[in-house]
Amino acid sequence: MDEAATRQRFLIISNGHGEDAIAAEMVAKFPPQVSAEAFPMIGSGKAYNGICRLVGPRATLASEGWRNVKGSLRRDIVNGGLLTIPPIIRFLRSMRGRYDRVIVVGDMVGVLACLVSGLKGLVYIDVYKTGAARLYSGLERWAIRRSCDLVFCRAQNLADMLAEDGVDARCAGNLMMDTVPYGRYEAAERRSQRLAVTLLPGSRALTSESFALQIAALRLLPEAERPDVFLAVAGSVSVEDLAKSAGLNRASILSGDPDDLGQLTDGKLVVHMARGRAMGNLLAASDLVLSQAGTATVQALGLGRPAITFLNPRDRRSRVENEQRLFGAARVLVDADAAALAKALADLLGDDAERARLGAIGRERIGGPGALAAILAAL
Repeated sequence: MDEAATRQRFLIISNGHGEDAIAAEMVAKFPPQVSAEAFPMIGSGKAYNGICRLVGPRATLASEGWRNVKGSLRRDIVNGGLLTIPPIIRFLRSMRGRYDRVIVVGDMVGVLACLVSGLKGLVYIDVYKTGAARLYSGLERWAIRRSCDLVFCRAQNLADMLAEDGVDARCAGNLMMDTVPYGRYEAAERRSQRLAVTLLPGSRALTSESFALQIAALRLLPEAERPDVFLAVAGSVSVEDLAKSAGLNRASILSGDPDDLGQLTDGKLVVHMARGRAMGNLLAASDLVLSQAGTATVQALGLGRPAITFLNPRDRRSRVENEQRLFGAARVLVDADAAALAKALADLLGDDAERARLGAIGRERIGGPGALAAILAAL
């Protein structure tokens, strides 16, 4: 029998940068008998580059799907966000019957789009709801019951809710922790100080602004107390924009590491840069993170790295509070002020026992890997 005829065809639907990254890492671990194609509903889908073929229309939103910022939904609508919906629905309708499995990775947006398009029998991997504050509404439970054959949840209480509706729902671990990206970058070889911090400024419109504040905080530390500094650069982020925002210059000397992006420096402070796909390498060599990211913050906490995050005045407080119910003390929140950020950083750098305590809280709150093996076994 022709090998192509025996391969299973999977369509992977994801809706956001973090979801794309998680799904791409999952696809990379699929066995050879699976042929996967990806439909990133929002953005370019760069995370899938070199991993699988992209299909479907590309939709661009001003918010890039990031709902932590106040008024993001309204701005998306004003800027034509509703116009992205018809092409997505038409595409999904045209995909009915073409794949052995349709797998949605992300939140309910993908599930609802499939339901409206008539795609059923979904495998839904919910990486959004935590079970700490975000539970399923009645409408969401109805939509899942109508469209999904199998659901993987991040928390047992979420799986139990769906099981009450007759849905095959399971909690086998946190897929985010199965899909922490590791690349080819020797972070440990760049260490010269006792401690190290990784900067995770995010992947969206506020990234340069966030990075500039993180650098301003590092500059306030006495030189003798500054840690080694690493920066994970998402594929959608311009290094030149980062450098300009923080008053740094880029050193173009690169090593032989494929994921090395060089350094940013002002002559005193040095920032070692790597591609986002090597974030796991940076976290492994670091003691804590300064993070404004979404998925990456969760992964850092799950690896036992405490996070310090500043509250942007534009942040939706309800969203931040919901996240904090899950993260607990493992994520330290401060005002969007360089001095406040520097103090929190200095406090953690100077207290090994407190870092260890917060790291243990993060690992316990986020949960470990295991979801990927369960997903592959089920598929």
